[in-house]
Amino acid sequence: MADDQVRITRAIDFSTSLRHALPGLSEQENRARFGPLSRQHGHNYRLEVTLRGVPDPVTGMVMDLKELADVLDAEVMARFDHRDLNRDTDLFEKRVPSPENLAGVIWELLEDALPAGLLDRLRLHQDAATYVDVIREPEPAA
Repeated sequence: MADDQVRITRAIDFSTSLRHALPGLSEQENRARFGPLSRQHGHNYRLEVTLRGVPDPVTGMVMDLKELADVLDAEVMARFDHRDLNRDTDLFEKRVPSPENLAGVIWELLEDALPAGLLDRLRLHQDAATYVDVIREPEPAA
């Protein structure tokens, strides 16, 4: 990484309801596979989004934080906050809304919405004891 690059992180909080269940499995099979997580429940998530880049020489910013807030509102808050991940979005029709899968979905949404290469890390806290990191792999050395 170049010496003049910096990382900046913005955090947001959102709440969802969900259940761990695979389509095609019966309720009994889902209960056997996922236990109590197969019942409807909720989480209050904290999402940290880290951008990496060279600050603009005029503004001193990697990205205007208002623009980042707008992206997070559109891509995360509007889709997931106070929503049922299984019923209110088609993003979990074929996959369980585990924290790993939710973090992966959010990464894909943000990667498409932000300038190319700016997204560096995403950390999704499911609770005080559990979080998932998705990290951009470093570019191979030439």
